Amino acid sequence: MTDFDTRPEMRVLDHGQPCTAIEVLEPRLVPLGGVREMTVYRTLPQRQRSLVGAWCFLDHYGPDDVSVTGGMRMPRHPHTGLATVSWLFTGRVQHLDSGGNAAAVVPGELNLMIAGRGITHQEISDPETSTLHGVQLWYALPDETRFGENAFAHYAPEPVTLPGATARVFLGALLGSVSPVDTRTPDLLGAELILDPGASVRLTVRADFEHAVLAESGAVTVNSAGVGHRSLAYIPPGSGTLVITAGDAEARVILLGGVPLGERIVMWWNFIGRDHDEIVEYRRRYQAELGFEPADPEDAGKPALFGEFPPGRLPPLPAPPLPNSRLLPRE
Repeated sequence: MTDFDTRPEMRVLDHGQPCTAIEVLEPRLVPLGGVREMTVYRTLPQRQRSLVGAWCFLDHYGPDDVSVTGGMRMPRHPHTGLATVSWLFTGRVQHLDSGGNAAAVVPGELNLMIAGRGITHQEISDPETSTLHGVQLWYALPDETRFGENAFAHYAPEPVTLPGATARVFLGALLGSVSPVDTRTPDLLGAELILDPGASVRLTVRADFEHAVLAESGAVTVNSAGVGHRSLAYIPPGSGTLVITAGDAEARVILLGGVPLGERIVMWWNFIGRDHDEIVEYRRRYQAELGFEPADPEDAGKPALFGEFPPGRLPPLPAPPLPNSRLLPRE
């Protein structure tokens, strides 16, 4: 077992002993798409846990045979109050958004889209892609930045080679690697680690963070807890040490972390707000701006939230109906 520190200034937070109060969240299967559905394994949000730091959504998919599933065909749809993180292991996906950004999502490179007060985008896998495999992550923007302009960033982190493991830090700082990406959400961590068979790494992490470890490729042990394939281990704040151990096969994990958001959010469909009425307005304005429903006189004179889109694309997705009951905040 090898001990690695994130940064020298973080060593004072290392309490020495790994936390044993591990909560394991099992994935639920969610079908996306039409006749040839693409199934994703969702571990955030769940009834018992909505957030890990500001991270609020984790979908894990693949490896999928695109000839069977049809690949990723996610037409234009909206987001508010959040950022999306696209991270691939295999395949290639084309991203296009109403902020004027077109980019390829490729393995080992981060595509970050910050929705701010509003954006729309589509994600379509390349025709040449035969296998699709990756994760889609969201984090909630804090109140002070959630009404800002939308933005897009791309970053290809250099691998950090350790005895028995390799890491790529796409957001935040770990193992001396610091991502330059501005998240507009302070104190976040996002990294991929690949462990050799039987390898164990002991990481010094921030003790004021809560962390989550996705067992992406197979079962691993996180501190003292066994975590099954596609499950997510939650580690509460309080310990500055995290130990991840592979089994008999190579193991890939996604490590997320952050200071608890400290804000209650309402998350419905692709929108994040702070109360029911905000979500109602986001839905109403999206439906009107894209021509699904007539504009409400209440919105006259308000600037558009969701932007223009190049012609000739897949038809956009309409918003689903709102539930009959009021949406309640969660934290």
